[in-house]
Amino acid sequence: MKVVILAGGFGTRLSELTRTIPKPMVKINGKPIIVYIMEQFAKYGHKDFYIALGYKGNVIKKFFKNRFPNWKINLIETGKKTMTGGRLKRLNKHLADNTFLMTYGDGVSNVNINELIKFHKKQNKTVTLTAVRPPARFGALKIQNNKVKYFKEKSKMDEGWINGGFFVIDPTFFKFIKNDKTYLEREPLENLCKKKQLSAFKHYGFWQCMDTKRDKENLEQIFKKRKQLK
Repeated sequence: MKVVILAGGFGTRLSELTRTIPKPMVKINGKPIIVYIMEQFAKYGHKDFYIALGYKGNVIKKFFKNRFPNWKINLIETGKKTMTGGRLKRLNKHLADNTFLMTYGDGVSNVNINELIKFHKKQNKTVTLTAVRPPARFGALKIQNNKVKYFKEKSKMDEGWINGGFFVIDPTFFKFIKNDKTYLEREPLENLCKKKQLSAFKHYGFWQCMDTKRDKENLEQIFKKRKQLK
């Protein structure tokens, strides 16, 4: 199955690291985060990649030149200012024939890709997204008369589910995307939800996005403890 990776954003919340490189090329223990993402798909036999380029796409092109000969890597310019939905829309001609996989270039997970695909086929919906619990960031306090009455280290199970990326998408979804200015996460998925054509595959395992420098440092600690995702 073809795999789309959206890798063209500016990475503004990680600006101290993305002035000279795009966010997917930020290294975690010496290896760009996009490679960790691709390895997870390749682990399940999906090695036909379509990387949607934008901001500093030349850096990604240079990195992948003559690397990973066992993977098919298609590096496609999708515009510097194009939004997530627009980037996907620009790949329409490459993806129009069959169901495909898609994710973002800044989130890693040990999601079982083939179980995700199996779930999508069973649900028979246009799009399936992987739902995850956001990593816990803060503890909970209850204060009364300046005294702490309740203290608890926050568990991520206290949070709701969020979109963790790792989509399975049928080509009919393209009709929900208008143009370059369309955010995938707004009208397209919202309208699909209204039509009851969006399903969620709940993933209880590891997932972490890299929005901030703190996230990067957290990922480095995680990968120091384990060589690969399990």
